[in-house]
Amino acid sequence: MAGMLGVGATRSRLLRSPLPLFTRRAPLHLAPHPDPISRRLLFLPSRTLTAAATTMAATNGTAAADPIQEQPKAAAAPSPAPLLLKVKKLSANAVLPSRGSALAAGYDLSSAVEAVVPARGKALVATDLSVAVPHGTYARIAPRSGLAWKHSIDVGAGVVDADYRGPVGVVLFNHSDADFAVKPGDRVAQLVVERIATPDVAEVDDLDATVRGEGGFGSTGV
Repeated sequence: MAGMLGVGATRSRLLRSPLPLFTRRAPLHLAPHPDPISRRLLFLPSRTLTAAATTMAATNGTAAADPIQEQPKAAAAPSPAPLLLKVKKLSANAVLPSRGSALAAGYDLSSAVEAVVPARGKALVATDLSVAVPHGTYARIAPRSGLAWKHSIDVGAGVVDADYRGPVGVVLFNHSDADFAVKPGDRVAQLVVERIATPDVAEVDDLDATVRGEGGFGSTGV
């Protein structure tokens, strides 16, 4: 009888004791805004989830950077060969052409001889130089502004072809009323290297019409 009373008392205490409805576990932290791939992975079986995670790691990890890092660098374009104005001295009095400033267009040409350009006349002045200009160019002998302004000295016949290898001479015209003396080493002209086009000649029956047409020799005004 006493044993039955003890069992009843124990059962009564158990019924009165509150039982926990849930077992406490660590909170589950989820990203507030999972990306579309992560949202789909929540519903995949474990085997598929493992494979997908491996693929994502390969895509977002080092494998994605490898194609950029391992791209072969483009070969640098070779530097163009420098343009050379080749000059040969023909005598000890010859002076190499030189430019007066960094951006000067022409190379000063100096006389290698003594000469006199008569008033209202002309003279051929030797430079004792031979030149070879770069391919696709020719050299033009142009006047120097100082001689033209101060002494009325001009230059004529100033084309040096790319295949010419003879001595370079300067034709000076004196438009003043006084003789002009030239000494060895005096700068008498300048050499300008210019690009040139040499198209083939084609005979045609007609030419393209233009607004100007055949107007020339002052047709557009003085």
